[in-house]
Amino acid sequence: MQDNTNYVVAPDIERARSLPGAFYLDPAVWAAQRKHLFAESWHVLLEDVGAGEVVPTNLLPGALDEPLLLLNDEGVTRCFSNVCTHRGAILVEQRKLLPPSGNLRCRYHGRRFDRAGACLGAPGFGDRCPVQGDDLPELPLAKLGPRCFVSLSPHQPWESFVEPLLTRTDWLPWEKLEKLPERERRYRFDASWMLYVDNYLEGLHIPFVHPGLSKQVDLPSYETVLLGHGSSLQIAEAAEGEPALEPPEGHPHHGRRIAAYYFFLFPTTMMNLYPWGLSLNVVRPHGIADTEVVFESWCWDETLLDRGAGAALDEVELEDEAIVLSVQRGIGAHSYHRSRYADAERGVHHFHRALCADEE
Repeated sequence: MQDNTNYVVAPDIERARSLPGAFYLDPAVWAAQRKHLFAESWHVLLEDVGAGEVVPTNLLPGALDEPLLLLNDEGVTRCFSNVCTHRGAILVEQRKLLPPSGNLRCRYHGRRFDRAGACLGAPGFGDRCPVQGDDLPELPLAKLGPRCFVSLSPHQPWESFVEPLLTRTDWLPWEKLEKLPERERRYRFDASWMLYVDNYLEGLHIPFVHPGLSKQVDLPSYETVLLGHGSSLQIAEAAEGEPALEPPEGHPHHGRRIAAYYFFLFPTTMMNLYPWGLSLNVVRPHGIADTEVVFESWCWDETLLDRGAGAALDEVELEDEAIVLSVQRGIGAHSYHRSRYADAERGVHHFHRALCADEE
């Protein structure tokens, strides 16, 4: 019989047992994640915002469902709540261009806001407006590579969240990245978002699930580095003859031929760096067993596309999806119990420990 109540993972990986199947299926866990985990985490925004544009977005549909608006004023993008502070109407329903002197007006009762979110006036309130609380709440917005991140109430400061990635990749030509829109993909499947992350966080399955990928990386040198709260880095060295990133002198990985850096930023962001550029994978939990993954490709060297570890991303994703769906079926079985962690599952153990901390 499964242990359905003890959602604790021991700190010593050699003694620890993994999360029970019930954790992935528990409505109470899902409710707690929606209320705390997702609200307190940093998430990627996939919207492009041009000069003078106002762009509405919905942060984590199905999980947070938080209406936000992105406003670009003189080249600077800021993020605000997209909810009028009077009676809660949505302010901006579709992308639009604001004129140079334009402001935001609520279509319900006419409340107006300037480009900094300040309330300019509210019909019906006379001289009682504006007061504290009438302005639009602004959310912290920060950029990493080609995309911005936002958090409703960050548990971890942005600087400490991204520092482990930046210190290892500041030598790469991030400024040269160009989006490849024809390679964007969206996959949706009936499995827990956590199972998808579990699978991403270990290379143990590569020779069994990804026969093509296993020929392009040197599996004996595969390494997992634990970073801050739940985050981690997997390092795959290139097989002989395959393209590779070559860190400069003074870098901790100087002398190693890197096929891929797989950065996982807790809880839902994957930034995979290849010799050709960046594959950005964004996990979007829609429900207990309803997950969407968005893939974006950003290139800094087109001559290396379709070569090496990052060549067959569609094929690898479908292989991963199939195995995750298999696990989704299996975790509900009466015969399934907690398992031990393999040495190669240090990243999974680290992720589970962070999940448990957020559930307490």
